Amino acid sequence: MASAELELQVAIVTRLKADAGLSALVNGVYDQPPSTAWATPKEGYVSIGEAQFIRDDATCIYGGDVYLTLHAWSRKVGFPECKEIADAVVESLHLAPMTLTTWRLVSIMHRQTRVFRNSDGLTSHGVIDLVANVERIAA
Repeated sequence: MASAELELQVAIVTRLKADAGLSALVNGVYDQPPSTAWATPKEGYVSIGEAQFIRDDATCIYGGDVYLTLHAWSRKVGFPECKEIADAVVESLHLAPMTLTTWRLVSIMHRQTRVFRNSDGLTSHGVIDLVANVERIAA
């Protein structure tokens, strides 16, 4: 049985790659971005970040919350493109219905987004935090 974090990552990547609006803005959605992720003209991409499962079992229910971080990246001048990429990610995932294999996604919600300039002075970086409530459906 896969972890809830892994099953969510697979479902999220599948959903984001199928999102036409997001695909129009980025070169891809990656776990480990390739060197071609900065290809022009889009000059941006989304990467999978950190995940943490916090168990919150109740009577007869094995589950909890998965805290997820996604990253939006852009090298276009200023913050607008990075903010557009982050907003497209949020629109695609907030309250989205997704099917997992051995877990049931109860809900996924956007918690916050922070956008800032990286230390290189060129790259805009968006950090998108989500929380998903899950329950195990298979032993």
